[in-house]
Amino acid sequence: MFHVILHQPEIPPNTGNVIRLCANTGCTLHLIEPLGFDLDSPSVRRAGLDYSELAVVRRHRSIEQCLQQLSGVRVFAVETGAGRHYSEPQYRPGDTFLFGAETRGLPAALLRTQPPERRLCIPMCRGNRSLNLGNAVAVVVYEAWRQNGFAMAGPAAGLTAANRTPA
Repeated sequence: MFHVILHQPEIPPNTGNVIRLCANTGCTLHLIEPLGFDLDSPSVRRAGLDYSELAVVRRHRSIEQCLQQLSGVRVFAVETGAGRHYSEPQYRPGDTFLFGAETRGLPAALLRTQPPERRLCIPMCRGNRSLNLGNAVAVVVYEAWRQNGFAMAGPAAGLTAANRTPA
């Protein structure tokens, strides 16, 4: 459905959580080296549980290599301080969401490669730094998926048409 790029992620449980998120939303996860950990580390496996077998995860030596393989897709860079809220664009299947490292964010030069209308932020209370990487990915991916009618989603666990409460 969508692509998620983590540019040089540093914290293993965050990547494990994003693997789990991608498995559950049908996204392909792209990891840009260098990684701050070994993908086989126990904390990645623990956070990802058995979802790593259900998710499509690709490693790339550079962001350029990744973007070349994804040629033709729209890339949205998500970064604190960007001028446009993540909920403003109209997303379509194949869109790609680019997130930076937990402690550094996206490099300024990489952020500048995206047009201003594709630089997105997640609103937060003044004075706060940022959301956890896994939470930020979830916010953006679920908004894009919602806009596309939750394509490929199964029924909500334990709910049937007969016992759903109207919203």
